[in-house]
Amino acid sequence: MSFFSKLFTKENKESLDQGLTKTKESFFGKITKALAGKSSVDADVLDNLEEVLITGDVGVSTTLKIIKRIEDRVKKDKYVGADALNTLLKEEISGLLLENSKNHNSSHFSEPLKNKPHVIMVVGVNGVGKTTSIGKIAYQYKQAGKSVILGAADTFRAAAVDQLTIWSERVGVPIVSQGMGADPASVAFDTLSSAKSKDADVVIIDTAGRLHNKVNLMNELTKIKNVMKKVLPDAPHEVLLVLDGSTGQNAIEQCKQFTAATDVTALAVTKLDGTAKGGVVIGISDEFKIPVKYIGVGEKMTDLQVFDPKEFVDSLFSK
Repeated sequence: MSFFSKLFTKENKESLDQGLTKTKESFFGKITKALAGKSSVDADVLDNLEEVLITGDVGVSTTLKIIKRIEDRVKKDKYVGADALNTLLKEEISGLLLENSKNHNSSHFSEPLKNKPHVIMVVGVNGVGKTTSIGKIAYQYKQAGKSVILGAADTFRAAAVDQLTIWSERVGVPIVSQGMGADPASVAFDTLSSAKSKDADVVIIDTAGRLHNKVNLMNELTKIKNVMKKVLPDAPHEVLLVLDGSTGQNAIEQCKQFTAATDVTALAVTKLDGTAKGGVVIGISDEFKIPVKYIGVGEKMTDLQVFDPKEFVDSLFSK
């Protein structure tokens, strides 16, 4: 059992199982059809499985990797019954996710922080659940006894500042804001200065979610980072990219755009409870080699969960 699994509560597990229901039903419905009338894993089965994984938003390159691994195991074991395919698939997907998260330093909200304040810069396009994710992360850190300050550096939209202010009030944590049209880097500077003077544990900086011009995005995020370093030389300690899991392959495209524009260190994949596209978590994790830190599986404050690869796969394959 992994360290994360030890911290996984019964409530977390129930939310995860419930949140992945649509993905599981779609996924296994297709696998059942792929195996209909087959007694062993042959070329046809593998072709059908490949189609299931690709249409399940796992992604082409990750799907081919999984199929190759299963093919190798079938050859090695000489004969594998079709009924054993679920076990094989579960083991290979679990192996991939664990490989991609082995260097992951993500910790549970109650774990001691290496930096004080621990500065998280949050990036992502509008509409993916970025502000909601910030609110839920702030809530869970606060519940774990950490002091949190929010920075409203998405000054491109008035709604973004207003939404973050509402979340700060709901969670009961302070926010630093200069309103719409203010210089985002100036907001970040003030937020870190305030956090430093108040000896805060965690700082979460929201940033603009524009993708229309990658150069502008890169310049803006670089400027925010450089200004942060004037207050804390090693900030930000984390650049968290929020992606909407329900958009499937579009989430992978957004990941490409943002990883080209800035040094993303962790991912949050939201809205998995409303979609059958949960397989995208597997593809994103494998393709970008960036650890998935959080997944969103419901509306509750605690439904933005610290991602546990083992528990995720167990829920995906549970009967």
